[in-house]
Amino acid sequence: MASSLSLQCCLISILFGSAFAQLSENFYVTSCPQANSIIQSQVKLAVAKEARMGAALLRLHFIDCLIGGCDGSILLDDTQSAIGERTALVNGNSTIGFEVIDAIKARLEKACPGVVSCADILAVAARDSVVMLGGPSWTTPLGRRDSTEAHKDLADTLVPVFLGDVNTQIGAFAMKGFSKNEFVALAGSHTVGLARCQFYRKRVYEAKNIDPTYAASLQANCPKEGGDNNTAPIDSTTPFVFDNAYFVNLMKQKGLLNSDQQLYTGKGGPTDAIVANYSSNQQAFFDDYAKAVVKIGKMEVLTGTHGEVRTNCRRANGATN
Repeated sequence: MASSLSLQCCLISILFGSAFAQLSENFYVTSCPQANSIIQSQVKLAVAKEARMGAALLRLHFIDCLIGGCDGSILLDDTQSAIGERTALVNGNSTIGFEVIDAIKARLEKACPGVVSCADILAVAARDSVVMLGGPSWTTPLGRRDSTEAHKDLADTLVPVFLGDVNTQIGAFAMKGFSKNEFVALAGSHTVGLARCQFYRKRVYEAKNIDPTYAASLQANCPKEGGDNNTAPIDSTTPFVFDNAYFVNLMKQKGLLNSDQQLYTGKGGPTDAIVANYSSNQQAFFDDYAKAVVKIGKMEVLTGTHGEVRTNCRRANGATN
């Protein structure tokens, strides 16, 4: 168990990196003052058309940051010489929203050619998605630049990390300067979004720490065999509203994923008190969440002359295919 923890923490160290870059909320104030309004208007259109897109855009930013830093690498298409991150095991068939980023980038390139990075688009779109779904807002530091290559191998190493238990994950985040509160707050992103049957099947048929009526309702759409891609909302109460219902559900043993329910055991677990607080105090959750998202968005970004500002988020500048 100790060796497994060490391995997973090492993987987190590689993926997250150890530096928090200096960014500025006023980075585009002269070079592209309309950047925020353009991103916001496109996010509003996308979420109004399809509610699940808000969670999808939030997830894109998180996954981008967790794999080699917030550098827009998640957006790169496969090429003849390199495979992108979208087909990584942690992303397979579950990462969407690329067309929304394309639409935002196209408008920004018309308004301010070659100025706003794809990594910054992801960060602002995530914030605006949360706001559109009823959640908190925050000031987003900007100035990230884009990577010229994807990190497929690093993406694949995320799988054993996120399959670890809650203590492993808390420890890994702690190594990168995140408190237990920040870890739980970030987990609250699951108040919106969907999960595929293959990731919760075992829990709804075998787990003891799940409300039986809730489990039965999930079994109807997630048979013991087949239906791997059938989905269920992670927050069954308000699946497309960013609120604290996710934590309320955990206290009722209605966590969809095993990793979610581990946050609240009801037996004095390491994060029980935090979940209980967030379940009864939505503002406390919102305040902690906003701060934690800003923090994760600063991890191992490219700035200055490092990286580039892609003109097309799907490929590096100068790439032929």
